[in-house]
Amino acid sequence: MPELPEVETVRRGLALQVDRFFVERVEVLRSRAIVAPAGDGDGFAAALSGCSPGPWRRRGKYLLADLRRRDQPAGVLGCHLRMTGQFRWLGADAPPPCNHTRVRFLGRQDGQPRELRFVDLRSFGTLWFVPAGVAEESVITGLARLGPEPLGAAFTAEHLRQRLRGSGRPIKSALLDQGLVAGVGNIYADEALFLAGIRPQTPAGRLRPEALERLRAELVAVLEASIGAGGTTFSDFRDLTGTNGNYGGAAWVYRRSGSPCRRCGTLLRRDRLGGRSSHWCPTCQA
Repeated sequence: MPELPEVETVRRGLALQVDRFFVERVEVLRSRAIVAPAGDGDGFAAALSGCSPGPWRRRGKYLLADLRRRDQPAGVLGCHLRMTGQFRWLGADAPPPCNHTRVRFLGRQDGQPRELRFVDLRSFGTLWFVPAGVAEESVITGLARLGPEPLGAAFTAEHLRQRLRGSGRPIKSALLDQGLVAGVGNIYADEALFLAGIRPQTPAGRLRPEALERLRAELVAVLEASIGAGGTTFSDFRDLTGTNGNYGGAAWVYRRSGSPCRRCGTLLRRDRLGGRSSHWCPTCQA
């Protein structure tokens, strides 16, 4: 599933390329992709037609675009890519929609025909329309459960200390909790724990303040590095142009079990924690 760097890469692409885009009509090819109005492809299409989306925002793994119609607020478009959702930005020479195309936003940019296409191989990706004047969290309910953004000022070692105090769950499992920190998933939890020298099995409540500060700093650093590389592609992630993310080739531990550690040469391990794979180094993460 795309994590914060991948979603941020998509957001930046949308903000840069899908600017001054006027949606003339919307084709919903799979109504199951529409969460609000629930399964109502026609209602969703009517709400978005005649709108211009942007600016584009990100909250955790969610993408949000303010909508305007004739320079008046017209609501919000929300999206969660889930496992394989992708936006494709296409011109007049766009190929016909493939079988995995879920929604087509057709219109014009600076007078030229353009299309924003939502494609989703596994069909888990979701789209929402939030009417103007309605709180986003009341429609996209997952937003209300999110913790602080890891790249924001509210994500501190003290926040981690307070939220993890007395917790016996593994620190790896805690980092996957979107209520603790928004946007982090399996890839960057593994990478940050390696860089911080913390075993994924360590009970979260036992980490000392200096370890929590080290973990916070390394998580921020690895997220920023991955954003700079355009995210990670191990299977399905692509940006608006269909380009793979480049961080995966530089990963320290993720999906490298059985390979030598890039620092010490010890063979990396893969364990299961809470139903998820954890990749780590028995020597560097003492």
